[in-house]
Amino acid sequence: MGKGKFNYNYAFLFYDANEIRVQKIFKVCKKYLSHYQYSVFRGEITPSKLISLKKELKKVMDEEEDFVCIIKLLNENSFEEEVLGKSHSSTGEDLII
Repeated sequence: MGKGKFNYNYAFLFYDANEIRVQKIFKVCKKYLSHYQYSVFRGEITPSKLISLKKELKKVMDEEEDFVCIIKLLNENSFEEEVLGKSHSSTGEDLII
């Protein structure tokens, strides 16, 4: 299966944003997922709502400064990580299973 053909039904989202945009990003995330802790959200989400979430995030974030990571789960054993915005330097811990 090629990228984009999966139907994700659960996601974890975490972010690190400039202080002036934190509240806007928080409010967008809260519309789609349950607030878990600080800048961490999780919950069930349909593929169409995931697209809407990403579109809204891109409108309020500065992709040169802010970081949003969405871990999309197909089931308990299969997931894909997607990063929006500034990617942090590689630490060798890019994929931890």
